[in-house]
Amino acid sequence: MSQPIVLVVEDEPAQLEVLVYNLEAEGFHVLSADNGEDALLLVAENSPDIIVLDWMMPQISGIEVCRRLKTRSETRSIPVIMLSARSEEIDRVRGLEIGADDYVT
Repeated sequence: MSQPIVLVVEDEPAQLEVLVYNLEAEGFHVLSADNGEDALLLVAENSPDIIVLDWMMPQISGIEVCRRLKTRSETRSIPVIMLSARSEEIDRVRGLEIGADDYVT
């Protein structure tokens, strides 16, 4: 059985390194991107099993990446976990309304 593919999208290098390290230690095959544009390309090329997505990023925000993924039939079913320092309830609600499957602060 092949390893599940996780796409981690995070623009802070230290955060990205920790996430990749821990997911690989748990047996996942991890792809990473530091911006929304690259994330969308990686999704199209690799069809990950799950996406861990930072909200605030350069170029295309995580919330916009999530919206785009959830509006396309070929990517709609990929689970998205929003990862953000934004801990206000309104932000959590917005993330879930846009289609995120979970929201972690």
